[in-house]
Amino acid sequence: MSTEKTKTSRAVEVTNLRKYYGEVKAIDGVSFYVKKGQIFTLLGPNGAGKTTIIEILEGLKAADSGEIYFFGEKCEKIGREEKEKIGVLLQENNFIEKIKVKEIIEMFASFFEKSVPISDILERIVLKEKASAYVEDLSGGQKQRLAIGLALINDPRLVFLDEPTTGLDPQARRNVWDLIENLKKEGKTVFLTTHYMEEAEQLSDYVYIMDQGKIIARGTPGELISELGRENVIDFEKKKLKDEHIQQLEELFEKVSTGENRVSIFVEKLSSTMSKLLKWSEGNNLELDNLMIRRPNLEDVFLELTGKGLRD
Repeated sequence: MSTEKTKTSRAVEVTNLRKYYGEVKAIDGVSFYVKKGQIFTLLGPNGAGKTTIIEILEGLKAADSGEIYFFGEKCEKIGREEKEKIGVLLQENNFIEKIKVKEIIEMFASFFEKSVPISDILERIVLKEKASAYVEDLSGGQKQRLAIGLALINDPRLVFLDEPTTGLDPQARRNVWDLIENLKKEGKTVFLTTHYMEEAEQLSDYVYIMDQGKIIARGTPGELISELGRENVIDFEKKKLKDEHIQQLEELFEKVSTGENRVSIFVEKLSSTMSKLLKWSEGNNLELDNLMIRRPNLEDVFLELTGKGLRD
């Protein structure tokens, strides 16, 4: 593929992006690109630099240096022309409570030169029956669908969804997942951040992982998981274990990961590892609560690379 064709296949691309706050390097020479029609996910613990990147790409902040391309065109800044092509869902939405659903969509539509018919937005976010309801009377899941609808009012080619399911119950979260997957089916590009690893693994075509202002890994969820090099994970609760127990496990087994609540042992030979683990637990008079055997997942990758939980 030629360089020109490669660039035009990308919805957004950043090269050597930097943003410093005094001695704090929020973004330290980051480069990545997002292909058109992909669900692209940027992961990282709190303070990794994700929000700063998104705010720069949304035009809310200016980078100190680096290059930004939208749909193959270099942008000196994210101005009106670029904002007409993007939709933005912020982490927090402070809606006017005493306004009807239809009215707030009409208000947002007035901000753009081109907008989608109100009825189409209501149908897409499954809120037609709530068109005349006040925002304050919507459930948490309905408010989040409304927020996504407002991000789509200008029929954007690129949609930024910053933690779109935070605080939602499992069913409401699944409903938002369906909405996101439908955006991809429509050919839109989705730039996603999330604190739910299951969400990232389920939705993402491609993932970049950040820590301390730098990109530390990238790939499809499957590629990142396979790079762990282990076929099985033995999980059990951590709460009864002392520091000396964790140290013993780390000496007994090649790869042990300790999260906030659970201990994970990564293994290739399951039967011999289980025998050794059970012998160790009996010798220490410990019960392995909620023990399970599973396949590695994206959260294992994240802990391996950063040594942190996603919310640390």
